[in-house]
Amino acid sequence: MTGKVITRFAPSLSVYVHRNSSQSGLKAMAAKKVIAICQSGGEFVTNKDGSLSYTGGEAYAIDIDQQTLLDDFKSEIADMFNCSAETMSIKYFLPGNKKTLITISKDKDLQRMVNFLGDTATVDVFVMSEEAAARNVSNMPASRSSRTTVSEAVVPIVEPIDVRVDTCNAIDQIDMELHETPLVSVLGSSSDDKHHKAAQQWENTITGVDQRFNSFGEFREALHKFSIAHGFAYRYKKNDSHRVTVKCKSQGCPWRIYASRLSTTQLICIKKMNTDHTCEGAAVKAGYRATRGWVGSIIKEKLKVSPNYKPKDIADDIKREYGIQLNYSQAWRAKEIAREQLQGSYKEAYNQLPYFCERIKETNPGSVATFTTKEDSSFHRFFVSFHASIVGFREGCRPLIFLDSTPLNSKYQGVLLAAIAADGDDGIFPVAFAVVDAETDDNWHWFLLELKSAVSISQQITFVADVQNGLKKSLTEVFDKCYHCYCLRHLAEKLNKDLKGQFSHEARRFMINDFYAAAYAPKLEAFQRSADNIKGISPEAYNWVIQSGPEHWANAFSGGARYNHMTSNFGQQFYSWVSEAHELPITQMIDVLRGKTMEAFYSRRVESNQWVTRLTPSKEEKLQKETTIARSLQVLLSQGSTFEVRGESVDIVDIDHWDCSCKGWQLTGLPCCHAIAVFECIGRNPYDYCSRYFTVESYRSTYAESIHPVPNVDRPLPSESSLAAVTVTPPPTRRPPGRPKMKQAESLDIIKRQLQCSKCKGLGHNKKTCKDS
Repeated sequence: MTGKVITRFAPSLSVYVHRNSSQSGLKAMAAKKVIAICQSGGEFVTNKDGSLSYTGGEAYAIDIDQQTLLDDFKSEIADMFNCSAETMSIKYFLPGNKKTLITISKDKDLQRMVNFLGDTATVDVFVMSEEAAARNVSNMPASRSSRTTVSEAVVPIVEPIDVRVDTCNAIDQIDMELHETPLVSVLGSSSDDKHHKAAQQWENTITGVDQRFNSFGEFREALHKFSIAHGFAYRYKKNDSHRVTVKCKSQGCPWRIYASRLSTTQLICIKKMNTDHTCEGAAVKAGYRATRGWVGSIIKEKLKVSPNYKPKDIADDIKREYGIQLNYSQAWRAKEIAREQLQGSYKEAYNQLPYFCERIKETNPGSVATFTTKEDSSFHRFFVSFHASIVGFREGCRPLIFLDSTPLNSKYQGVLLAAIAADGDDGIFPVAFAVVDAETDDNWHWFLLELKSAVSISQQITFVADVQNGLKKSLTEVFDKCYHCYCLRHLAEKLNKDLKGQFSHEARRFMINDFYAAAYAPKLEAFQRSADNIKGISPEAYNWVIQSGPEHWANAFSGGARYNHMTSNFGQQFYSWVSEAHELPITQMIDVLRGKTMEAFYSRRVESNQWVTRLTPSKEEKLQKETTIARSLQVLLSQGSTFEVRGESVDIVDIDHWDCSCKGWQLTGLPCCHAIAVFECIGRNPYDYCSRYFTVESYRSTYAESIHPVPNVDRPLPSESSLAAVTVTPPPTRRPPGRPKMKQAESLDIIKRQLQCSKCKGLGHNKKTCKDS
């Protein structure tokens, strides 16, 4: 054999850079940029004179310059060829010398390479792994770091190597035959490499006759992996509880295997196996079909680390690593199987609810945890209020509760109902929550009954909730003399919806703004002015506002102590916890919410121990702002408890009844600037006139109790299985097909102003962009 010899390696990755002398006539740019032509999958050819040339493969172009970092360069190459940057080595030929390779191991080496190129605009880059480079290239006399001097290498002529050998044996065979030959290893083509990972993991899951398995399921799983590793598809000729006969799916291929139960045992044994393949693995492209269970078992570990692992990424990874094509639906179902393997069965979680309720009450004595089922034993509703929440609400929270709901996008759907209070620093304080099969008047009524039983306080409670009729009726029936303050956000959305189509965007914007102004107005006169503004635009809208029950939503009329909290979505932080856990099985979702609440209680208790003020931080700040304003006011003294205070307006302060005509003191629970001016004038302490709920002492009482962990949430001990004697099945509702609808973003309280053209009076553009101009 004369001329040149072609030598090939198993798939690997390294970068070799060769100066393209044909481009030497191009002038370098000021930034000294070079285009690196990254190549892989081709062949190195040894010429008569010992030099190496490269043919075939794939190529990508990457811009580099003297500022390019080695790690960035490696990362970009890794992205191009779907390989690991950690095992990558980079080498290049010296200019004019195709026998000498220079190793790039740090940033300075990369800069030195760019300098070596002179005016050359492009370089050739070849790819292999550090392991292969160390094993084969280290023996090259002229292969060295860029720090060494240049010398020529003598390359011996070798016989061609048959590359149609197993991936795992190819490198060893080359090593034995060519251990003294300076060969260059390059990345194999995608068709050669696509089963590389599978071959490493599963090529020996089937070893041959007399191999034993614990069950047919174990045997089938091993066969499944074996076929992927060796790149062929198969079909069952016999497949029952006593024997399994399998043959290669490719026509005429003699490969087959027979396994049956080992006599007098439960073991499964391979009795016959023909290991010869004549199809060369072509059948895997034509007919292999991955099962959802198999894909689920493959992605399980990655899903544990990355819960947001997308079906598209799953399909891409399976295709790249195992050469198997999945559609979106298959990948999504595989993810659901993997999630169930990690988190437990959604169905079984409902059956564990009786046990779960008992465990909550055992680990958190004094807590309320209950559930109900329908006549067919399907899940109906679940309620929980932890002892720490009950005590904290009674001891330190204002008698103010926000009621709201959020949908659950779990496998069996459902809705979460929540009762959230506000602590002394205006932080959320979860009092109770429930999971129900649907948001109905009956379920809200049941939730309120359970809530009343749990908190059992004699004080009148102010509820901020939606205006829906069922909830309005249930509140008056369950809680005596409670105040139902309507959620201003829901009312504004309803008003805007009713007005849409009748009025322009600009007109609706004015009316919604006036509606909010009316709601926040502390005095009757200010409320009436805003209402009259609405009447000036639309008498019908004015009637809607007056008939909507202002006594339930306007500060000027409301009898309940809502402390200027106007919307029911106060507990957004709690609902964000729900959105993080809503896809878990029901028991685990509830326990995640318990854990989040437990952590919040602990951190706030620890944080409050560092406070040195009398009031909580947010209330202390507000009081100081009012104190600053009070210094500019004039107080007219009086014999009784009533004082006149003059500033921009004239207000009357009654310190005995904690009242001011500006209504700020009554609405917020903190003395207004007028009251503070009086206190400073007569030598009283403003802190003595602040609501007790805003003191640090009350705040610490709120978080004095702890929520405790509930062990073995999804793994009842065998001795405790009797607790789950009641059967609970999932509700009949199932997640609809397609992507789950995301919860709509919270609407703005006030409609944003829309552009209006001063020329044509049209909306959505201005005079400059008007088409009529």
